[in-house]
Amino acid sequence: MKRYIVAITGASGSILGINIAKELLIDCEVHLIISNHAFDVINNETEFKWQRDNIDLIIQYFNSDRLFIHDVSNQSASISSGSFITDGMFIVPCSMKTLSAVANGYANNLITRASDVIIKEGRRLLIAPREMPFSLIHLENMSKLSRLGVIIAPPNPAFYHNPETIGQLIGYMTGKMLDLMGIDNNHYKRWK
Repeated sequence: MKRYIVAITGASGSILGINIAKELLIDCEVHLIISNHAFDVINNETEFKWQRDNIDLIIQYFNSDRLFIHDVSNQSASISSGSFITDGMFIVPCSMKTLSAVANGYANNLITRASDVIIKEGRRLLIAPREMPFSLIHLENMSKLSRLGVIIAPPNPAFYHNPETIGQLIGYMTGKMLDLMGIDNNHYKRWK
């Protein structure tokens, strides 16, 4: 069974990370990390009312024995070690603070430590930076990571499939990110 890490940081677009975790759980083991600020964003942008100190609602939502939730401050978690084999990691959405930390090797929490491990072990990492416009600092951090093989996938919607709902736009972005990691999905109508 494949195994992925999904990290959700405190940037807008947390539903994308939630949807990626949900899709992966169909066939894969998922190790989920939600940053402290991400809980506020999730509560503001979605119907979920998840809390850091009460993960029962998260477990209930995903309803899978393949889901493992890690506290962002626990740097002793299994996923902080290179000996813990994974098939890759998603940071969706990725705040500019997290992007900067990853680009500069500043492993100050479990998200940035796990991504540091993914990079050093040569595994696949996808980052969905959520900011607009990007400053030169943001672009240089993304360029640095891209040269290391990190997939930089800003959550930009497409319109060629004539979306009629926000859900269809979210589906496109979710599907595209899964595609980039080599994960089959049917989240959007493909160009023919």
